[in-house]
Amino acid sequence: MDTSTIQLHPSWLNHLKDEFQKDYMVLIKKKLLELKKNNIPFYPPGKFLFNAFNLTPLDQVKVVILGQDPYHGPNQAHGLCFSVPNSIKPPPSLINIFKELEDDIGKKIDFTNGNLEHWAKQGVFLLNTTLTVERSRPLSHQKLGWNIFTDKVISTINKSRENIVFILWGSFAQSKKELIDSNKHLILTAPHPSPLSAHRGFFGSKPFSKTNNFLETKQIDMIKW
Repeated sequence: MDTSTIQLHPSWLNHLKDEFQKDYMVLIKKKLLELKKNNIPFYPPGKFLFNAFNLTPLDQVKVVILGQDPYHGPNQAHGLCFSVPNSIKPPPSLINIFKELEDDIGKKIDFTNGNLEHWAKQGVFLLNTTLTVERSRPLSHQKLGWNIFTDKVISTINKSRENIVFILWGSFAQSKKELIDSNKHLILTAPHPSPLSAHRGFFGSKPFSKTNNFLETKQIDMIKW
């Protein structure tokens, strides 16, 4: 894959450029081009594929929230896990995140606005471990090879940075713990915020205040959630 055509912030590209020459990434590009040629919708649109990376440069990452794959409905996914663009109704998992946030920090949240770009611009890296999905087919690209790329991303953050808060919701995100050095970073785990599991311990887990308390102890600017 030609890295000159990839819209990726230089701070990330410096560490990840070799990945774009590897066989798995060539196959990913081939698959996406086939879908486009056959008019099979997939999300997010190409310009948002690396949105998380461009809004949160590597040297500015303070927090990592891991999602699984993008929303699979039209106009929902824009390259930030759990986030939706302005004017798009927040999905149930995001509503539960907002409920926990409101309860955790006592701040009134606008439940109609699910755009989390303001988090990303403060250093919250909103990473899906699979970066694309076909319309109405959740997890359809889970075995495409994106996990190789995003495991490399997580490993890069782990190795090149210190005092990062990794927020891992659900068993899939928690399977990435082995890539993270808990002596260098804070790892917060809880059940996934989906309606199926949020009542099993996501509600009441207080990830937002725990994150800011940790950042404060490390003299790092806290997140304005």
